Amino acid sequence: MLSLKNSLKVLRKTKALQEGHFVLSSGLHSAKYVQCAKLMSNPKYSSEFVKSLAYKIKKKIKKIDIILAPAMGGIIIGYEIGRILGKETIFCERVKTKFKLRRGFFIKKNTKVLIVEDVITTGKSSLECLKLINQSKAKLVGFACLIDRSTNRKMKKKIISQIKLNIPTYSKKKIPEFLKRIPISKPGSRFLK
Repeated sequence: MLSLKNSLKVLRKTKALQEGHFVLSSGLHSAKYVQCAKLMSNPKYSSEFVKSLAYKIKKKIKKIDIILAPAMGGIIIGYEIGRILGKETIFCERVKTKFKLRRGFFIKKNTKVLIVEDVITTGKSSLECLKLINQSKAKLVGFACLIDRSTNRKMKKKIISQIKLNIPTYSKKKIPEFLKRIPISKPGSRFLK
């Protein structure tokens, strides 16, 4: 299992942990951003991250029927976790701003579902996935992610992560002075047209 120290080393080495002024998909501002695509583009490093997360999931959750990942960020991680655990993995994608199951994917009633993401901050994508699970009358068994920088108190106890990072976020009205001086970058995929 990858330690916190080694996890941070890998994030820096792959340039996945970035510094600047970022507007996250949630609309919140942050001085740091985790671009998991940079980590996942390097199989040598990402495989250790994903294996370590899969190990933690196996230890905490006894029964998973299917893995649900939100597009874009969760697809590769969801697939890799599914491959390691031997579980079917599906993903949802945005259609007119709402997550939908497409491509023939569906969740059977009473299915035990694990939501897998790259990074959880506000939990908005995971909670949108949860709506799909509830509509299917299935059961959520937990949330898993490579990077947990969560701020959602309701979710915190159900999140299994490879690494937890305490990175402050700020609303548009409460951006600190040091951050206001840095040009803004919007790295997330939620607002792509």
